[in-house]
Amino acid sequence: MHGRTLYDKLWDRHVVAQIDATTALLYIDRHLVHEVSSPQAFAGLAAAGRTLRRPELHLALADHALPTVPRELPIPPGPARDLVARLEENAGSFGIPYLAPRDRRQGIVHVVGPEQGFTLPGTTLVCGDSHTCTHGAFGALAFGIGASESEVVLATQCLPQAKAKNMRVCLRGQTGPGVSVKDVVLTLIARIGTAGATGHAVEYAGDYVEGLSMEGRMTLCNMSIEAGAKIGLIAPDQRTFDYLEGRPMAPAGALWDAALDDWRTLGSDDDALFERQVEIDVATVAPHVTWGTSPQDAIPIDGLVPDPADEADPRRRARIEAALAYMQLAPSAPLAGTPIDRVFIGSCVNGRLEDLRAAAEILRGRRVAPGISAMVVPGSGNVRAAAEAEGLDRIFREAGFEWREAGCSMCVAMNGDRLAPGQRCASTSNRNFQGRQGPGGLTHLMSPRMAAAAAIAGRLVDARNLDILKDAAA
Repeated sequence: MHGRTLYDKLWDRHVVAQIDATTALLYIDRHLVHEVSSPQAFAGLAAAGRTLRRPELHLALADHALPTVPRELPIPPGPARDLVARLEENAGSFGIPYLAPRDRRQGIVHVVGPEQGFTLPGTTLVCGDSHTCTHGAFGALAFGIGASESEVVLATQCLPQAKAKNMRVCLRGQTGPGVSVKDVVLTLIARIGTAGATGHAVEYAGDYVEGLSMEGRMTLCNMSIEAGAKIGLIAPDQRTFDYLEGRPMAPAGALWDAALDDWRTLGSDDDALFERQVEIDVATVAPHVTWGTSPQDAIPIDGLVPDPADEADPRRRARIEAALAYMQLAPSAPLAGTPIDRVFIGSCVNGRLEDLRAAAEILRGRRVAPGISAMVVPGSGNVRAAAEAEGLDRIFREAGFEWREAGCSMCVAMNGDRLAPGQRCASTSNRNFQGRQGPGGLTHLMSPRMAAAAAIAGRLVDARNLDILKDAAA
């Protein structure tokens, strides 16, 4: 008999009933509700005359469609206003805690959940968004669900799920100067592909992971879905506990002490069995930027765009050809030096205070290149306030960036923040699909440091080369 993994332990403690050999009914501890994925679920409840089983275990807030312009301004007529109004109405009707747009706690669900202590180790957490895997950074079994599944969770606080296989990604060593966790996870996805972790729950381990801040761990887990995994996990440790202690929705007093005793048992056993293992020495990782229309299309900034002629597999060759045609890039061309039009710093993967600090470090005393439109969208109102308290907003504004209100913004392009057809964007978001940031928009994924450097240079550059940035500033 082998020991149990973190995923095994989380799964076992939430099984209500075994449905068949592979599927179980799981109890769901937490549910984040936003404006885009919830209307159908609430409509189904109303039509059936059902109430919520436990309203206090849900948290509602708008993020996807909510405009990032000053909150004092009314939302313009249209789908966004209707979605936000409907969420507020449904939250009130069904008794769900709701963070209104003008509430400072409002923001992106995957930023707000941890900030408020709604996300806790040892729990199951779901949301109608694929990047719910972010919360696995706290040792929570967290995954995205669809609208019909949301209705089931609202009504029953349970959900049928098929158990995944176990996969461990071991990240060892230390990155070089100017290399971020975003570069590490892009390297991983480029290596194993967007289907490399399909059917697995991925646990991240190794001394590199242990040394990451909670913000960095959330970035890592956030992009698990881009490698094909619904679930990304990191065992909770003292860094996790220090982050959560004192959060508004976290346990306190004797309950906190009892929770710690439980959370410390969650880590994978030394002899736990993983069906797949991947190991990366992060010292070998360079800043990465995507060239195509999938997160797996990532190469070091000093690399060359691939040549389809070098690909023997006809399907992969056709995919590369289509991606290069859409991205308007030539085979074997250097990625560095590619001109850009827009810069976006934000999203649920890189909209936290640590991310804004990294970008501001590059921008301090420098200016955005002529003709470049750049914006910063904090991940929550609390992130925004903390950044302003440190003076980061002044650095961004003086550099020529727009300083926006919290929300998903240009990551999903549902709220007026979007690329025009043909515009090329240096983006800190997590997806570069065709049209993701606006129909016809061309997206290059990268870290906050790299996006800030691109804004100054007006082109894709290596943020480690400060001479380039000095020349651009001059």
